[in-house]
Amino acid sequence: MEKIIQLQDIFFSYGDFKAIDGISLDIGAGVYGLLGPNGAGKTTLLKVVLGFLTPSSGHGRVLGMGISSSRKAVRRKIGYMPENDCLIPGMDGVTLTAYLGELSGMPRQEAIKRAHEVLYYVGLEEERYRKVDTYSAGMKQRLKLAQALVHDPQLLLLDEPTSGMDPKGRKEMLDLIKDIAGKGSMNVIICSHLLPDIENTCRRVIILDKGRIAASHDIEGVSEDRFNRFNLKLKGETGAFLEKLESLKCEIDVTDRGLYKIKLPAQESSRKLFEIALASKVQIRHFQQSRTTLEDTFVTAIGVNHEH
Repeated sequence: MEKIIQLQDIFFSYGDFKAIDGISLDIGAGVYGLLGPNGAGKTTLLKVVLGFLTPSSGHGRVLGMGISSSRKAVRRKIGYMPENDCLIPGMDGVTLTAYLGELSGMPRQEAIKRAHEVLYYVGLEEERYRKVDTYSAGMKQRLKLAQALVHDPQLLLLDEPTSGMDPKGRKEMLDLIKDIAGKGSMNVIICSHLLPDIENTCRRVIILDKGRIAASHDIEGVSEDRFNRFNLKLKGETGAFLEKLESLKCEIDVTDRGLYKIKLPAQESSRKLFEIALASKVQIRHFQQSRTTLEDTFVTAIGVNHEH
């Protein structure tokens, strides 16, 4: 698979604070998610890719070009939707979008034509002549997406694209992102701390924490595990039951509401739980099979990173 981004041993610090701590990664074509808590280094990593920040060490390539040696050429092929506002007060939506298209290298008339098209696409056709400083938070997010799309980039970087949006607007933004990705002509990286945004739009997730890569998974493969997972509620003396489960190399967690979360090795069937319960004279009063979610993966990855 073609590598859109290749980074090797990237370090970057703000003074004594290590924002990026030795990141190496390859990102192929398609839709990727950068997931992590606030302060994990997601935005800093995007700025390194864009050439806004120069790493203290390490090297990388974006779309086949060096991130340090070909900064302007890289930016012409990238659409960037920043987390913070990038709007110029006093300009209307279509003028701003066209202006940013020109800054990306488009001829003026082509930029104006394209600005109208992308504003219609993101749902701002009725507001395109309105001053951008009068836009609502949701409208500003749509406008930021439009300016990132105006020059038809090969790579689209979206930093917290649903920030400040109400539930309806958030769903519409995610639907737009899925539509862009579904056309297959543009590679997309979504940077977010919101698990549902990543889960609903991406095919692969890279989890960052404390400037490091904590985990990397295919979204569809997150549920593939070496365990079968079950939630149980039990009645009776559970000691012997739990001992037998531990002898099978099960992992057991008990919530404060008395729910037993059992990870049964994948080679064992659920019938084994009932056989052990019968032999231990324990009643299973509630039985539910569960699956690994992105949230489980995220919590596990962040937890492991914090231990180290």
